This record gives sequence, structure tokens and C-alpha cells, in this order.
Amino acid sequence: MTFTREKADNWHQEVPGARWFKADLHIHTIDDLPGDRAKVPERLKFSRPVTQETLRAYARIFLQNAAARNVRVLGVTPHSPRVESDDDTSAVWKIVEEWNVGNDDDGMPFREKIYAVFPGFEPSLEQGKRGLHLLFLFDPEIGRDCYMRAFNLVMGGMSPWRAKELQISSKTADEVFRELREFHSQECPLDEEKRPLWSYITLAPHIDNEKGLLGALNAQVLKNFPHNEVTGLELGDGKLPNDTIKNREWLPRGMASNHLAFFHGSDAYSVRDIGKRHTWLKLASPRIEALRQAFIASDSRMRIGYERDQNGTLTEIRNPPDVTVNKRPWLKSVTIAGGASFFAATEKHKPKTRFDLSPDLTCIIGGSMTGKSTFLDGLRLYINAPLPQDAGICQQVEARGRQRFLGGSPEVYLECPGQDPTASHHERWPAVFYAQNELQRLAQEPEAVEELLARLVPEEIDGIQARQSKLIALDNELSNATKHLAKLDEDLTEAEQAFERAEKASAQLAAFSQAGVEKLHQASRDLRRWQEAAEISTELEVELNRLLNSVEAFEVPEIDERLATVLQGMKTDVSCENMENEWNRIREYLLDAKSQLEAWNARKQSIVNELEVQEQDVRIEVDRALAAHGLDGARIEEFKALNRQASLLESYSANLDQVRKKRSTINYSFEVQLKERQDLVQMQRAVFDRVIETIRVDFVGQISARRVDDGNHEPLGRFLKNLGQKGITRWWNHLQDTDRTSPSELLKHLRNNTMNEVGMSDAVQETFREQLTRTRQRQLAAIRCSDHYLLELRMDDGSYRRLNDLSGGQRVSMLLSLLLKTTDERPLIIDQPEDELDNRFLFDTVLPALKRLKGRRQIIVATHEANIVVNGDADQVIQLKATANRGHVACAGAIEQPAVRDAIVRTVDGGDEAFRLRRLKYGF
Repeated sequence: MTFTREKADNWHQEVPGARWFKADLHIHTIDDLPGDRAKVPERLKFSRPVTQETLRAYARIFLQNAAARNVRVLGVTPHSPRVESDDDTSAVWKIVEEWNVGNDDDGMPFREKIYAVFPGFEPSLEQGKRGLHLLFLFDPEIGRDCYMRAFNLVMGGMSPWRAKELQISSKTADEVFRELREFHSQECPLDEEKRPLWSYITLAPHIDNEKGLLGALNAQVLKNFPHNEVTGLELGDGKLPNDTIKNREWLPRGMASNHLAFFHGSDAYSVRDIGKRHTWLKLASPRIEALRQAFIASDSRMRIGYERDQNGTLTEIRNPPDVTVNKRPWLKSVTIAGGASFFAATEKHKPKTRFDLSPDLTCIIGGSMTGKSTFLDGLRLYINAPLPQDAGICQQVEARGRQRFLGGSPEVYLECPGQDPTASHHERWPAVFYAQNELQRLAQEPEAVEELLARLVPEEIDGIQARQSKLIALDNELSNATKHLAKLDEDLTEAEQAFERAEKASAQLAAFSQAGVEKLHQASRDLRRWQEAAEISTELEVELNRLLNSVEAFEVPEIDERLATVLQGMKTDVSCENMENEWNRIREYLLDAKSQLEAWNARKQSIVNELEVQEQDVRIEVDRALAAHGLDGARIEEFKALNRQASLLESYSANLDQVRKKRSTINYSFEVQLKERQDLVQMQRAVFDRVIETIRVDFVGQISARRVDDGNHEPLGRFLKNLGQKGITRWWNHLQDTDRTSPSELLKHLRNNTMNEVGMSDAVQETFREQLTRTRQRQLAAIRCSDHYLLELRMDDGSYRRLNDLSGGQRVSMLLSLLLKTTDERPLIIDQPEDELDNRFLFDTVLPALKRLKGRRQIIVATHEANIVVNGDADQVIQLKATANRGHVACAGAIEQPAVRDAIVRTVDGGDEAFRLRRLKYGF
């Protein structure tokens, strides 16, 4: 019976390229009922002899339980592949068939719920004291009949059961391996591309069991067992790799030389136990060869699904690598249409250009000017990610991104699964970009290096960023406080001076009062009032004389009969005689007023003369009294001013107290903030000490990191230069970086008079003391010189060389290693890191780091370097081609796909060589 695989396109449409699957490769079926081990599902109506309807019902229950537990890759491995003696009674094969063509109760095909089903079996071979168990898994393309023959070959004609006891094959593992190879070469047809239609792998189950590989053969396994025939070693239920390796120093060496990997399987005899122990595998296709690649490239394509909790119990990992079940951000696809964009397709049958991206490692390849950088730079601008700090690189990014990618305002659609569609592009996809040469320039920016280091300890990053923000806020608050305190110093000086003047005025006022100055002032006031009155009355007399002269010259106009008649008609009863009489009376009144005014003026002059004599007598008396008090009588005129000053004494005193209290409060707050800032600095240093230790351990001394306390001397240098004293500036400039001190230490030396310890001459010390007023001392205290972190690379001779002293390639290699080491979940996008990448570092550090990040972080790399693509085990490769004005995706997929492999060989530098190295290492 042959097997024709039906298509299921949903898997790699949902997650492009190679993707992660939860796998259980050790599951028993009701085929093991003769051994009384398998359990019939409760809802299955089972009876003997078994019917096809019963097998199909069981297959559906089996697949439904696997799907419900999110187990997408199944290794179906009973001890016997049939319930009864007929091949038609194989539950294994019914599961394969139902998975391939059957639909679940909801109408959805099982092959769209379960990615791969590998039929297999678990025989007991003639090795060890009680037999040796191995798992054999096959592609379904083997067909049922060939599958059954393979089982019979492995058993050597032996029945798998005898009275419910598992029978041991008549063959050893060596014999089985040899005969299976021959069987495969003879029975396996080739497909259209002359590749085997099906394949198989061998796994070692429950290795610590007495019937497992290590339990049965122990240390002799290295000497007597052909490891190269086995792909994986199944861990015990309660064990992790380190538990199994413990006290077996020989095991890691044997596993490394034969590319063996540990895995967990359930060994389930009940459908309810499917997936109770599982492993995460990355597969590009639902075939045995993809499964083999996952095992031999386990650092990239396999993750143990368990970790220990605080009680030491195995528990499922908190953050599984599959993006369909975890929350990490990733960009699934980019679609571009319309406008004048470089990627806006013009063909009618292909109006859009779509980039499908892996949630893990996507490599974008293509010849020169095919749009690799244009795509990445355009994305950077489109999502509004931070641009390069280097002006030249920033200009290049903007030119490519705006003119080529975003030209003509094309429609751009980003597909970010699991993210809020209403959020901004950068919130949905918070990618970190590095353009061409940006990493090398970044090596010269201490803040960028510090950020990389901070992200090496993920549980600390929020605290680091919070403390850094608080430090910056305290720097600003302290700087503002120094300005406020300087103003309060001025206010205090003015308040003290005003208080002193008022206090002095009050004392002088008391002396003046005792001397009778107030009596003198009263006499002066009396005299001044009568003098003013005399002046006014004299002026009135002059005015009255002038008025009388006018009266004398005035003649009353005549009123004749005609005018009298007119006036009478206007009801005015007047006569010429009456008007004359009235005018005469006015003249008499004025003459009388003149006489009285002359008499008043004569009397007031007598009063003024008397007051002048009195004022002079009092003045002589006061002068004598003031002289007795030692005061100058000429200052008597200041009495009013002194009186006003003295009256403000109380308010000046209150203002002085208020300014003093305000300055004291702010100064106390200033000191508290200085202490708080120093405490934060110490906390930050403690965290970075852990980061430095992490680098020491993880990079095994290859990369070294150390802290230089207060290493950023620029703020202190600016302060000293702004003092405007050449001697101080010259002293600072002549110091080596290692001899320069911090602001707090310099202030301490100033106060302790030990400035000679920092190399100041006597003359410079004197100048420095003169310049460092109270305000400037506070300014100096408020300065913070941030710590510097030095990265060093170990050379071949064992010495270390600082980052700034390395070649461009070594710098990029070191920073890239740190970038890839961080557990930052933000997507990482790098454009051609290999431009100056050190090859040795690439293989020793960068590629292993890329593989470790699989399942944790999306990485997109535009590259010409085949080793990044091939030996970095790219999960999705996108080949770009272009005409003069337009670019398009020529090919996309995992590296296992023949079309993608050919594109890599044709397009990428060293493609053949990279595949050769991979073949030597992995057998790819």
C-alpha cells in the first residue's frame, strides 16, 4: 500500500520558513494491546477482532488529543505496529492515513492541525542483559507494506510478544543498522530530483533505563556501539541534560563527535499522556530529513521543553520558542504596492511585492543594488525607529529609505501577529536597526556600549533604565538647585545689608532722639509753615493791588432807552444807575480787603521773626547735645531717612529669617539629593558588576569588560575651562586620563587643602581657591562624571586590547557578539555586518550566538556572507533581484529547499564553501 502526501499550506504561511513545533516522538498505540500495556480510550468502543471502523475511530481520538495539547509533530512508536497478526490491523498506519486525508469534527483537515506524523516502532534488540530498546521513525512515504517489512526485518522474524512479554529481536543493533541501510537502498524509490522518497532515523529511548542505551551498555557504549547510527538520546522523565551527563565525562565527547542531541518524549501508552514530555523542534518540512537536521543542528533547531522550578521539579519552560504561543514581537510580512517605490511591482499579474519573514533568523541576499539596504532602511523610516547618530550614515539611510523605498508614497502593510493593530508601527514592532558601518561607529560611543552591557542581564534592565532616568533627573535638579542657591545667596546678602542698615539707623535714631532732634524738627516745621503762609499772603497782596488798578480803570457801559426797552422785553429789570451803584460797592469791598490784608501781613511777619529766633535757639541746643554723643550736627537732615529705615527694621528682620530658612531648606535638599545620587550610582555599579561577571563566564575570557569609575571627564573639563584661568586649564589638559579625578574628589582635596595630590602647583592651587566661591563649589558638587565601561578582546598571545584599539572587523565582531548575547526580545535588524567582520570571531562567537537566539528574538540580516546564511542556519532566506528601477523577491524559503540552496550558491560569496563546511559538520 503506497502513500501519497496531501498538501497542507497553512503551516509555513502562518510562520514563514523553518518554524518551531512541539514534538512528542515516543508515543505508543493500541497496537501494544497484546502486551497488556496500551490503554484503550474511554470513549472508544473496542472489541476483538478489531475492525477498520474501530481503528479509524481510535486514530481520530489519538490525533484530537495531540492537537488539543498543541503537539504538532508525532513519532508513533509502539513495540508492535499491528494490533493483531494482519497488517490491516495497524493502528499506526490508520493514524497516518487519517492524518493525511481525514477531517476533524470541525471540518478542518487533521494535517492542518498536526504538522507531521512519523510512523515507527520500538523493538528490543539483542544487546545488553535484558535487550536494548531503540526507536525507528520513517517518512509516511515508506508505505504501509514496506513499513511492515522493515519491522519484520528489525525483529529478525521474531514475534514482538509472547504471553504479554516483549520479545527480544534475534539481531543486534549493528546487524539491524546494516540491514536497514541495505533495505533502504534497495526498497526506497527516488523522486523526480533523484532524492530518496523516504528516509528514517534512529533514536535511543529512556537511555538510563536498564533497557536503554546507557543503562544497557553503560560506559562500553562508546567502544561497542555505533553512535553515528543514532540521532537522539531520550532523557528520563525527571532529568535534564546536566543530570544525565553528571559523572559521565565520556558522554559529552561522544555526543559532540557524533552530533547527538538529548530530547524528551512521553513514552505514552494512553492518548491522555501524549505530550506529557515533549521537545521543541524547528522544521522546514514535515519530513524525516528535516527531523534529522533538527537533531544534528540541535543548538539551532532544538529546545528542551523543561526547566526546574524553585522546588527542583521539572516544569515546562516559561517562554517556549513558538511565536504562536509566546508574546514576543515579530514582523511576519511586509507588503508594498503603488507609488514610485523601488519595490512597487509594475506587472499586472503581480501588483504587490511581499516579504515573508521568519520570527527567528531571516537572511536577505542578492547582488549589488538589488535593494537589500533599501528594504531595511525603508522599514526603519516607515516605523519611525531611531536613526543613526552618525550624520553621514544617517544621511545615507534617509536617502535610500525616503527616495527609493517610500518614493511616491506607496501603500505599505506590516503584519505583526499578536500585536495591537491600533498601536503605532514601532510599538507593534519595536525593532533595533543597525545600518551599514553603524556598528563600527557605535564602538566609539560609550553610551551605546553601556546599553549593550545593560541588556545582558534582562531581569535588571528595567531597574537600570529607571535608575539612569532618575540619575539624569537628579543631575538636572542639582544643577537647578545650584542656580537657585546662588540667587538665594544674593538675596541673603541684600537682606543682611538691609537689616544692618535698618539696625544702624535705629541706633542712630535713638541718639538723635535723646539730643532733642524731634523738638528741633518741630520748631523747623512750625517756622516752615508760617514762612510758606507769608509767601502766599504777599503774593495775594500783589494780586489784589493789580486787581484794584483794573477796577479803577473800569467804566460801566451806558443803558439808553432803546437798550432798556430790549432788556425789559427779555424780562431783565435794570437801570444805568443801579449798575453804577453795584460796581461802586465792589470797588469798596476790594479796597477794604486790601486794607485788612496789609494788616494781616504785618502781624504774620512778627510771628515768622519770633519762630526764626526760636528755631535757632533749639538748633544751638541740639548741636551741643549731639556733640556730646559724638554725632555730627550736620546730619540732622538725615533724621527722616533714619526714621524710615528704622521703621523697616522688623520687616527686614523677618525677611532675613525667611531667606535664611529658604536657603537652609534648599541646601539641605541639595545635600540629600547628592547622597541619593551617589547611592544610585553605587546600585548601578553593583548591577553592572554582575554584567561584567556574566561576560567573564559566558565568553570564557575571550571578551573582558571593566568599569572606570567617573570615567567620562568631559563635564568636569568644561567646568574647569569655564573658570577662564589658563593655569587651571593647562593643569587639567596635561593630566593623563588615568590621573584625572572626579568632581567629588577634587572638592574634597580643595576642602582638605591637599590639591598637591592631584598635581596642582602652589600657584594653581591659589588661583583655584580664589575661583572656587561658595556657588562654584556647589556647581562642582553637582557635576556627575558618568562611569565608562571598557571592552577588551583577548589576543592570541593572551593579552587584551581595548575596543577602540581594535581593527574595524574586530570591533564589529565584539559588539555583534554582545548584541546577540543579550536577551533583549526586540527584533534586531543588521545590514551587512560582515563588511568588516572577523572570520574567526564569526565562527567562534557570532554564529553560536545566532543559533542560541532561535526562538527568542527575531533577527533580520542583509548579507553577502554565506557562512551567516548557511552555518548560521537561516530559517528564511529571501533572494532579491532588480532591474535598473525596480526590485523584487526572486526566491524565498528555508535553506534546505533546493531553489533556495541554488540561490545561495549563485548569489552569496562563498556559498559552495559554506555548504561544504556545513556538510562536514552536520552531514547536511
